[in-house]
Amino acid sequence: MAKTYIIGHVKPDTDSVVAAMALQYLYESEKCFCHPNAEAVISDKINPETTFLFEKFGITAPRQITAQDITPEDSIVLVDHNEESQRLADINPQQIVEIIDHHKANLNFSQPIFMTFKSWGSSNTIAYFLMKQNNVTPDKTLASLMLAAILSDTVGFKSATTTQKDKEVGKELAELAEITDLDGFALEIFKAKSNISSLSDEQIIRNDYKIFDFGKKVFVDQLETVEQKSLVETKKQSLLDAMKQVKAEEKVDLLFVAVTDILKVNTKLLILGEEEEAIAIKAFGGEVLNNTLDIGAKMSRKKEIAPALEKAIQQ
Repeated sequence: MAKTYIIGHVKPDTDSVVAAMALQYLYESEKCFCHPNAEAVISDKINPETTFLFEKFGITAPRQITAQDITPEDSIVLVDHNEESQRLADINPQQIVEIIDHHKANLNFSQPIFMTFKSWGSSNTIAYFLMKQNNVTPDKTLASLMLAAILSDTVGFKSATTTQKDKEVGKELAELAEITDLDGFALEIFKAKSNISSLSDEQIIRNDYKIFDFGKKVFVDQLETVEQKSLVETKKQSLLDAMKQVKAEEKVDLLFVAVTDILKVNTKLLILGEEEEAIAIKAFGGEVLNNTLDIGAKMSRKKEIAPALEKAIQQ
């Protein structure tokens, strides 16, 4: 029997994994979407934050697949991404039938597909919106995970990507999840997100990255942490060494690591070389000191960091 695979971007974060699960729940509950035998899957292992949440709520992670697991009869729904560079490697674009995303579109398909793009802070906000449209209510556990994903992607509603819709949906999901202390729940998530003790330096650089095509290929990793100062001061040199290695392996033109202090609302960029330094200063101003550029209260890679880098490169 043909399947519909629902899959987030490579190096999945909580939003992409849980949104796929939420859409599976929706498709199973409401047949009008015409996605038979739907399954939420992932392209890579889940990160420490998502692992913490799944253990907290007693959930098994979706199955990890490769393109070889998808038969020619199957369909693919992309969630939380649309760009080719962020998709599961080697999938057939002709099998993509739908995209649900909250990022800028960069698409070129040979056939029409279903698309739902919203300028909200989380793909789970979109998933819940679609649920409400179809009178579908997530169960308590799924509501808890969807709330966690929204809090994670909007950095506890502090990110510039946060909209009023995210806050409204967060409130409704908190009621369904019976979670009354949102700040305490968010802090739990942030601490889990910050826990990179089990990761090697290269894994840290690859923990939450995206590659953008801005005329130049630009790799941007983001570390959201409650221990920015310690991380920058104690691990900077080893991270710079790992950055150099990853840049060569990925064959990108520029590589940046954004170390974001979730509580202090501040981001510092680790600057690998002269090319990165020139573009970063053009994008954000300031002065690079010891391979570090303080870019202030910019927390959103999607809305504040990547667009500024793109503009600097194209000027």
